[in-house]
Amino acid sequence: MGDAIIAQFKELIGAQNCLTEAADIAPYCREWRDKFFGSCNLVLKPASTAEVSDVMKLAYEKNIAIVPQGGNTGLVGAQITDDSADQVVLSLERLNAIRTLDAESNVAIVEAGVILETLQQAADESDRLFPLSLGAQGSCQIGGNLSANAGGTNVLAYGNMRDLVLGLEVVLPDGRIFNGLRSLRKDNTGYDLKHLFIGAEGTLGVITAASLKLYPKPREQQVAVFAVDDPEMALELFQLARGDAGQMMTGFELMPRIGVDFTLKHGEGIRDPLEEPHPWYCLIELSIGSKAVNGRALIESIFEEAFEAGLVRDAVLAESQQQADDFWRLRHGMSEIQKFEGGSIKHDISVPVKSIPAFLARAIAASEETIPGCRPVPFGHMGDGNIHFNISQPVGADREAFLARWTDLSTVIHGIVKDMNGSISAEHGIGTLKRDELPSVKDRVEMDLMIGIKTLLDPKGLLNPDKVLSVTALKNNSDL
Repeated sequence: MGDAIIAQFKELIGAQNCLTEAADIAPYCREWRDKFFGSCNLVLKPASTAEVSDVMKLAYEKNIAIVPQGGNTGLVGAQITDDSADQVVLSLERLNAIRTLDAESNVAIVEAGVILETLQQAADESDRLFPLSLGAQGSCQIGGNLSANAGGTNVLAYGNMRDLVLGLEVVLPDGRIFNGLRSLRKDNTGYDLKHLFIGAEGTLGVITAASLKLYPKPREQQVAVFAVDDPEMALELFQLARGDAGQMMTGFELMPRIGVDFTLKHGEGIRDPLEEPHPWYCLIELSIGSKAVNGRALIESIFEEAFEAGLVRDAVLAESQQQADDFWRLRHGMSEIQKFEGGSIKHDISVPVKSIPAFLARAIAASEETIPGCRPVPFGHMGDGNIHFNISQPVGADREAFLARWTDLSTVIHGIVKDMNGSISAEHGIGTLKRDELPSVKDRVEMDLMIGIKTLLDPKGLLNPDKVLSVTALKNNSDL
């Protein structure tokens, strides 16, 4: 890609929005955990759907590979270029407008670069709720949330990002604009094409805007931390609480003591929720929409019933919004805080909810057998079957030597997941991290269909190449 082509991009979106200096480009080529690094000579920052379309048309004409990027908070490398320096980063950060927020219709139309927390706050100011909630919500962007089909802590009640979308606006690899930005709750007019792009990790099109569902803001929320002896008790507590609260239970998170210890040690302003340490903790959130329901009485009743049944050793109920926020900070900080304990090998898995205790027992034992002294830190969304099975290095071990065992350990953990009919990627996606493993967990017909869709929409293979599907698989289906 010579200076003449770069000059053409500058004409399209302005020279100041075409980064060419190494220092300016560097943050776009590095994943925040320092696991994935890329190389590129140009970062493009368009400010409108029309500019994205113009950029994609030129790139398509000149056979230039484009890697879309949102807030760069992804965990599987989907947003990072390769090391060839031939790919261009397309940052959506300047498409950051909330176009409309219709409280009466419970719909917000937002651009891809809107920060998740910004949308949450805008909804709150209109007495509405946008329920997606993630640890990275202060920096992740809506386009990335859509491309990864983000989950988070509220999936139990509201579903994944896919369940929160009414319509999409997408620029295709050749620059054409798919205008599917509808706000209808019911539209049964043929193929629902928006779902092709949700969870596609930027391989089929560049999402530029979305029509998203809002909900009435809860009148009351109750948050509590329950101490239990083991995951079996946690599962029984979940079933009891779900039976009592039904859809009013919007969160059920499982945390191990080691994760709490790490967060207390390295997190700023984090306090131990209970006076005595316990092996496992469950964070429960209830969201009450009806005046007829006393949320405090309900959460207290759940505790009393669970305590009498011998499921709970202790509990603390938030007495203020600040204390409720502190409980959630303990949970949300659990992933990032592990970096202070050295290398961490991470897995984003799901199994049937009833299988979580058995999975944890097998996976913890297998991890310790594979790497003696390693420290498993499993936590996450027990209510929807998604556990972040992270493993910290042994105390005093060499970080790089430990991380070099990533594939060995993942093979063991994912083997257990497959044996339990689970998924090796519950919410983070495939990217490059799990790309080569994908054919082993997908049916051959599924892979053929995915390859066919990619080939149809991106025949030149220029949009986020080698992510989710390998270039080899696309060139030769028999390689699967």
